[in-house]
Amino acid sequence: MKPYSEKAPLFEALAAHAARGGAAFHVPGHKQRAYDEGASSFYRALLPLDVTELSDTDDLHHPEGVIAEAQALAAACFGAEETRFLVGGSTAGNLAMILGMCRPGDLVILQRNVHKSIIHGLMLAGARAILLQPEIERLSGLATMPSVELLAQALDRYGVEAKAVILSTPNYYGMATRLQPLIEIAHRTNVPVLVDEAHGAHFGFHSDLPESALRSGADLVVQSTHKMLSAMTMGAMLHMQGERLPRGAIREALTMIQSSSPSYPVMASLDLARREVQAGGEAAFAEALSAVALVVEELEGTNFRALGYGPYATEGITYDPLKLVLFDASGRLNGFQLRDELAERLCLAEMADDRYVVLAFGTGSTSADGFKLLEALKALSAPSHVEHSLLHSVPPAIAVDPNPNVPEPVKFDREIYSSESIALERSEGRTAAEWVIPYPPGIPVLYPGEQITVKTIRALLKWRQEGAKIQGAQDSRLLTIEVRAN
Repeated sequence: MKPYSEKAPLFEALAAHAARGGAAFHVPGHKQRAYDEGASSFYRALLPLDVTELSDTDDLHHPEGVIAEAQALAAACFGAEETRFLVGGSTAGNLAMILGMCRPGDLVILQRNVHKSIIHGLMLAGARAILLQPEIERLSGLATMPSVELLAQALDRYGVEAKAVILSTPNYYGMATRLQPLIEIAHRTNVPVLVDEAHGAHFGFHSDLPESALRSGADLVVQSTHKMLSAMTMGAMLHMQGERLPRGAIREALTMIQSSSPSYPVMASLDLARREVQAGGEAAFAEALSAVALVVEELEGTNFRALGYGPYATEGITYDPLKLVLFDASGRLNGFQLRDELAERLCLAEMADDRYVVLAFGTGSTSADGFKLLEALKALSAPSHVEHSLLHSVPPAIAVDPNPNVPEPVKFDREIYSSESIALERSEGRTAAEWVIPYPPGIPVLYPGEQITVKTIRALLKWRQEGAKIQGAQDSRLLTIEVRAN
């Protein structure tokens, strides 16, 4: 018998089912056979796993067999009391956790820089939210999480009413601050903490990696297992622990959010991704970490530098070593240009903004990947003077209040409101009908449904004067703004 950690019950059941070679008189219509000749080489090996709910394959929405066993193994591996597989990415988990926690009019406390799926969940639930300003990492200008002091103020004011505190960490750049102090403050008022840890499914599985949200004490954690571990795209997990959650309501919300015909290949890949880290331990990340180290050790010989290393690290910030965040310290290439130049050399980055390129390493990364990236960076380097600073690439955080207050609640709903475009200077007291998100630092200054104040207008005027890049707004120059029609 295999050791407990080496079992992959769902995958093994699907493989055994395929080996029997039965005639399929059930969905899906491809009947586990290859498509046309052009696609067969890609799909032939995968299609036998693409089945439906049968007597030996279990049911995601009422798991009693191999899916139940696979989810129990995942809970034990990641440190949860209960784990549910997600076939719609972290988006499905974020929507379900909010719908399970909130009824129309309920209040939650969250940081402003959350993923849009959380905002969509609030809209579906008809919930109200206290939107807390996150802190800004001083060197990079990137947003992390709210301060302990600001969350404490919000809980002092709204803790009796709040259904949950919702946090998001690490950010897209792999940066995190300590979760435990924030969680402890929320738990003092018995408020559960829900964490969107989409980019941190690998946390806690290696001594060089940050601590996981579950280990930090979070009540519910959603992880995109496909981002940094080896699950297929859309494969994610929702983890729960403790007595503060209405688990039954969250499970019921999952049945509404997730497909009644979930992908068995995606679910099996979750089973295998869990087995890889549980059986492999730290060795599962050894080659990826070596590939990153190879690049970082040679960066001094190029024009490029990485956040989190040497003079580009900030005390109190934890940097995910599998997220290599590069910038051109000579100022010659912005982030988008560097991304495109790397792509020309067959190094395909995860994302870019106007300053940085994010390169995500994972359990599938190899030393060859590191060599390829390093050679590309060397080829892109030109003789120039490189200062130990971020130079002109990080503008001042002009719209971020150094002493933020707890704002008034914002009501979210699904109603489609008519809107009108008015001059920004005349928008005081009106209700925003669009998102306004300056980059950097990527924190929404306005959400749809939020009242526009004098303070907000002054901040946006500063962004406009500085020529900041604005996302979300119809008028990216910020001469006008969309507001709800009276």
